[in-house]
Amino acid sequence: MTQRSPQLKLFIEYCYIIIGSAFVGLSYNMFLLPAKLASGGVSGISTILYELYKFNPAYVQWAINIPLFILGIILLGKDFSLKTLVGTLFVPFIIWLSADIPFKIDNPLLAAIYGGILLGVGLGTVYRGKGSTGGTAMIAQALKKYTGFSSGFSQLIVDGFVVITSAIVFNLELALFAMMSIYVTSKVIDFVQLQTSPSKLVLIISEKEELIQSIIKNEIDRGLTKIRTVGGHSNTEKTMILCVVEQEEAIYLKKALQEKEPTSFIVFLNASEILGRGFSLSKLYETGK
Repeated sequence: MTQRSPQLKLFIEYCYIIIGSAFVGLSYNMFLLPAKLASGGVSGISTILYELYKFNPAYVQWAINIPLFILGIILLGKDFSLKTLVGTLFVPFIIWLSADIPFKIDNPLLAAIYGGILLGVGLGTVYRGKGSTGGTAMIAQALKKYTGFSSGFSQLIVDGFVVITSAIVFNLELALFAMMSIYVTSKVIDFVQLQTSPSKLVLIISEKEELIQSIIKNEIDRGLTKIRTVGGHSNTEKTMILCVVEQEEAIYLKKALQEKEPTSFIVFLNASEILGRGFSLSKLYETGK
């Protein structure tokens, strides 16, 4: 596997930020604004101001985000960069550009679910590009820095204020739907950031470690780690073999172990993201001399 050049890597990261920002803007115009869901952040504030005074949401977000970006540089310095500025400016631009999009959902439940999904995909993609869409995340980070609160609690305070305000301006039911949207968004962000994959972490406890090692190395071409263990019931020493395999390899490994070593104790676990030699890096093979 060839390594990407720094320039190509940076270009890909900016592509992530731009594509993710586009999803964020579309989620706002297609779902959140039509359904009056102020699901925290600057977008929630712009939804409230649009309902009260018919202010253009794109202009409101620019008006709030740019001063917040400057404040973030002053208070947090190096934590904010050109990537944050790109996300900060591009999201309102997409909102302005897609203001008259014909595909809009005003059902609060559908908007909370599908708007939350699209927003989560967008934000997760932006974060994959090591960027940010700015907004109240800067306030939350400043709050964390000067109060000692955790990141999650700081963000909860900021978003909670917006949601409570939406309950006053709209109604409690819409505020509850907005909270549902926030939850859905957070889960999708984790899914996108972790690159959830069908890879499996396999734990095998057996007394026939050489046989199992041979199956893993020779038949599915994967590495492994051996850990010495002691059985809690028998109090005898055994070997736990740890390896990570793809979905198809896991199916083959399960079948092979059931046929050749049925007494093994095997656990298959979902692995969200795998980094390292053989997965994110190319394999190395020893050559005999």
